[in-house]
Amino acid sequence: MSITSTDLANKDIKQLLFRQSVPASIGILFMTVNVLIDTIFVGRWIGALAIAALSVVMPITFFISSMGMAIGIGGSSVLSRALGKGNREKALNTFAHQIMMTFGIASLFVIIGFFFSEEVLFAFGANGDIMAPAKEFFLPILFAVPFQAFCMTGNNVIRAEDKSRHAMVAMIISAVSNIILDIVFIKVLNLGVFGAALATSFSFFLCFLYILWFFIYKSELKLELKHFVFHKKLAREILSLSFVTFARQGVISILAIILNHTLYAEGGEHAVAVYGIISRMLMFALFPVLGITQGFMPIAGYNYGAENYSRVRETIFTSIKYAALFAVIVFIVVLTFAKPIVSVFTTDAVVIADTPGALRWVFAASPIIAVQLIGAAYFQAAGKATKALLLTLSKQGFFLIPLVLILPQFFGIFGVWVSFPIADVLSTIVTGLFLRQEMTHHLKKE
Repeated sequence: MSITSTDLANKDIKQLLFRQSVPASIGILFMTVNVLIDTIFVGRWIGALAIAALSVVMPITFFISSMGMAIGIGGSSVLSRALGKGNREKALNTFAHQIMMTFGIASLFVIIGFFFSEEVLFAFGANGDIMAPAKEFFLPILFAVPFQAFCMTGNNVIRAEDKSRHAMVAMIISAVSNIILDIVFIKVLNLGVFGAALATSFSFFLCFLYILWFFIYKSELKLELKHFVFHKKLAREILSLSFVTFARQGVISILAIILNHTLYAEGGEHAVAVYGIISRMLMFALFPVLGITQGFMPIAGYNYGAENYSRVRETIFTSIKYAALFAVIVFIVVLTFAKPIVSVFTTDAVVIADTPGALRWVFAASPIIAVQLIGAAYFQAAGKATKALLLTLSKQGFFLIPLVLILPQFFGIFGVWVSFPIADVLSTIVTGLFLRQEMTHHLKKE
């Protein structure tokens, strides 16, 4: 095992968390800035209807590519614990299985998406005038999804090797290239929504090339043909943990379907555009919290595999403390500058008027989400798939979807926005109880 990965067992937790989380946060920042700028370009250069189209298409493509994210996170949990136990051969076999499973499953979904594109788009909320630009945006991106899926898998494996700077560079390459190509295809060549899709597709491919280069020349995981022999038991272990992330992304996609249809029924295309802006802000504003969560997982997973439970406890407490601090800062900024933030995205007067209030409600409980995110991530890092699944699904699946279905019947569109903080509070309480029980009983053992 390399000196780099053994640092996870020996270095100061704060230093490790900083080393893991800062590159992850910067990578997520570039990725979300990319999405934000993409939305701004589309909203200002094409129109609010194009933002609504993006709100329909992006959950579909993220659902397909999330197989890569799921296999990346689930497999990297297996990989980190294998490295922690000194089982290098299992780590290599795990990585090979991640590659085979990612390309196989993502390609299958692409075929389904291609042959049933209109049905899929309609199911995700491409109602009325939204369908035409949504279809124009969907098809070019669809064929680039396997590359995006591999990028998501590779990113998590890179972090499991404790080489998070390379993971950061991969995300920066994708983000910067997309912004440049957006300007070329949308503004210069005037290709509209199709140009935005081309820009995104090429950015996925460039990210894929960088990650491929990393694994050929820089990675400590040097694969051979023998590692690509399929092992049913190992595949089942990877899938059991991957299912946690994939189920979360699946539930997020179901939520997107319900939200898009509910918002269209309550406020038409403009309401869908409002949520399009809010969803981008959710991705962007919480980047440091998500970065800490990603930085937390390899440290917790490695030390859990090494049965060093005192370091696992310390990692949990430290991660929650810093993630909560950033979440509070995000809450204050959004609360204070909601209207100026919205005005950046569009010149549409109706959208500018309706979005700030909704944005404040959606972010209302953000100061407490660190417990929910870190708690669910711990159970995944520790290989406890059932608890990780339940906690990961708690916000969107068990609370938010039912609330979005019920509250608008009594409060109209306001019922949609207030569902978000209620779901945050309830899921945080549940996660806190699970985490407290785990730390009281299991993590006391040495």
